Amino acid sequence: MTLAKWTMGLMAGMSMLAMTAQADAGDVRVTVAEYSAKTGPYFEAVKKEFEAANPGITVKFEVVPWEVLLQKLTTDITAGTNADLSIIGTRWLIDFVQQDVAESLDSYITPDFKGRFIDTFLSPSIMDGKTYGLPIAASARALYYNKELFEKAGIANPPATWTELQEDARKIKALGTGTFGFGLQGKEIETDVYYYYAMWSQGTEILNKDGTSGLGTPGALEAAKLYKSMIDEGLTEPGVTSNNREDVQNLFKQGKVGMMITAPFLSNQIKDEAPNLKYGVAAIPAGPTGARGTYGVTDSIIMFKNSKNKDEAWKLLDFLFTTEQRAKFTQGEGFLPVNKEEAKMDYYVNNADLAAFTALLPDARFAPVIPGWEEVAQITSDAMQKIYLGGDPEAGLKEAADKANAVLKK
Repeated sequence: MTLAKWTMGLMAGMSMLAMTAQADAGDVRVTVAEYSAKTGPYFEAVKKEFEAANPGITVKFEVVPWEVLLQKLTTDITAGTNADLSIIGTRWLIDFVQQDVAESLDSYITPDFKGRFIDTFLSPSIMDGKTYGLPIAASARALYYNKELFEKAGIANPPATWTELQEDARKIKALGTGTFGFGLQGKEIETDVYYYYAMWSQGTEILNKDGTSGLGTPGALEAAKLYKSMIDEGLTEPGVTSNNREDVQNLFKQGKVGMMITAPFLSNQIKDEAPNLKYGVAAIPAGPTGARGTYGVTDSIIMFKNSKNKDEAWKLLDFLFTTEQRAKFTQGEGFLPVNKEEAKMDYYVNNADLAAFTALLPDARFAPVIPGWEEVAQITSDAMQKIYLGGDPEAGLKEAADKANAVLKK
């Protein structure tokens, strides 16, 4: 769904926001994004604990797959049937705020409550000095590598640069065991982000200082050439544009990919699904000048302005963001802690995998909080898919930059 259609849908339904929210007194309805098979059971446990502690309040959770979440929210908002609370991608928040759909939480937030959070993860939900969301999930990205394949290929350490990564990928390919050096995502969510890792290492940002797209810069072109050269040389898995993040992660769990870049939750999946896999986590490789960057991600939970049970909804939010509940959710799903007290727990302090991600946070970039960002991200993903399929990087990026700039000027 394009941003234009999304906005038109919201505008068409603005009058519906005055309707009574579809909930009885004391009911709190929550739309929840599905992160894993553990998401539903966690929120079912929350329902039991919260209702037992708050007689008279009934909580109804609806777990929705990520790939259809934005479409569902748009449809529900237009019809005036949205829940009281919902998990969203924080990058969507600016559009909800501009359409006057999201409720400011500042009248509920006390200094003590705000003090629970690590500022890095709370700040993306603050706009024009108002807090519109709370960070329900936080993540960064790092390089996973297969230690067994590294040993067989005679590779002593994870690559510090992209040049080293290419050399390591060649050694893994040379093993001739049906394994691939570097897992490259080319489909669906975060296809654009996978490209940014190489772009950032070239010292290039997503947006230039003047607010125009970084896709037209020399660094962006070098990054695209890098990925295309690895595809052309057979250093990646075949059919890159047919593989989404989960597909590449599955190849890694099966021991078929030597290296890939993804989030902390892969560590949890490996423990559950491939406990014998020997792997390590390292920094994303640097570029020729030492530049590097990781993708910082937050998902937020927001309150809708047309909720008729805001006080009850806030009680639930307060419960969800206690240290105990944060630890259950974050550790179960494999995210980074957003709660200061939780971050001090041994689980994080003594976890080598998570320590690698935490060390990258100073280099983290978040998706730009600007109108039309989803459309720009899709333009980038489409351009990279064409390049991965054999298109000319220079022509493809020039076209993409022109399209992105047209959106950014609106």
